[in-house]
Amino acid sequence: MKLNDVLWRSALLVPAVALVRAAWDVPAAIGGRPSGERLERMRRSKQYRDGRFQNSVPASVVAAANAPDIGREMLRDRASRRPSRPVPVVTPSGSLLAAPPLDGVRVTWLGHATALLELEGRRVLFDPVWGRRCSPSAAIGPQRLHQVPMPLESLPPLDAVVISHDHYDHLDMRTVRRLAASQRAPFVVPLGVGAHLERWGVPPSRIVELDWEESWSEGTLTLTATAARHFSGRLRQDNSTLWASWVVAGRERRAFYTGDSGYFDGYRAIGEQHGPFDVTLVQVGAYSPYWPDIHMTPEEGVDTHLAVRGGLLVPVHWCTFNLALHSWSEPMERLTAAAREHDVRLAVPRPGQTVDAGEPPAADHWWRTVA
Repeated sequence: MKLNDVLWRSALLVPAVALVRAAWDVPAAIGGRPSGERLERMRRSKQYRDGRFQNSVPASVVAAANAPDIGREMLRDRASRRPSRPVPVVTPSGSLLAAPPLDGVRVTWLGHATALLELEGRRVLFDPVWGRRCSPSAAIGPQRLHQVPMPLESLPPLDAVVISHDHYDHLDMRTVRRLAASQRAPFVVPLGVGAHLERWGVPPSRIVELDWEESWSEGTLTLTATAARHFSGRLRQDNSTLWASWVVAGRERRAFYTGDSGYFDGYRAIGEQHGPFDVTLVQVGAYSPYWPDIHMTPEEGVDTHLAVRGGLLVPVHWCTFNLALHSWSEPMERLTAAAREHDVRLAVPRPGQTVDAGEPPAADHWWRTVA
């Protein structure tokens, strides 16, 4: 066989092997189905009715009748939904993260909904996604618009890994497996999500599943699952697992993470019962008139921050993946205008940037240089 033939066949073989490996992982990435005692506990939840979890305020997802209109819009203005230049990514300081503030609150935003919260010396990692795509497949699906700010193995020791719900842009199989191997922290998740983690090899002893208004505590750290208005499912959008927002409480400091959610009156009750909060991590991207009940607009994000009695607002769920029809920078333009109108303290970090809730950086509109 000639050398050219060998090289040509090798060039075809490498991508073919990659595709086979990507396809092989898909069934596992879809996750597990709750059964046994896990399923019985789900059925006892007030949120579980008629074989699925329900929102406290009804929410519609995407009507099939809208599919043609969405398809046409996806073909228009595609360039505006991506940054025109590389996103300025910051590599978090290892020495800074090695010493969390013992009496304060810091947030290191790592892109999309992934954030490292440091509160009174404890570390909580929200919705870790280090994968190149938010998809069950490594070969297809929405791809990152910027690099991950830091290697996963460079994370400091964590006290908890918190998952808001089981959608692929919040729960990534490969990331979970790596965290299970490199960290000793428990995974604190809504009801049913533990079935996915167990299928991926996380020991049951490291999985804590909570219903809304249930809490887990370790020392001075308390995590409470609170209500959200969303949906769930990894193969079908069947609401087979619960979704949640999260309260993180220490001795004196508190933080709130919305997870994914449409706006609803429940935020005011969360603020009254669990607030006020030093910092809120609020979902402000991937909204659309086609799905108004399950993702907030930036203006609704400000309303949420005010309803829960937040101090500093840090936006999440934007910048990293193209998941909606709005332009890439629109969430920040609308958010900064709404925050200014309501006199809300706002910090918009670059991916990887650490924000001290007591001394946040001044807004510099960095996104405008790459929009």
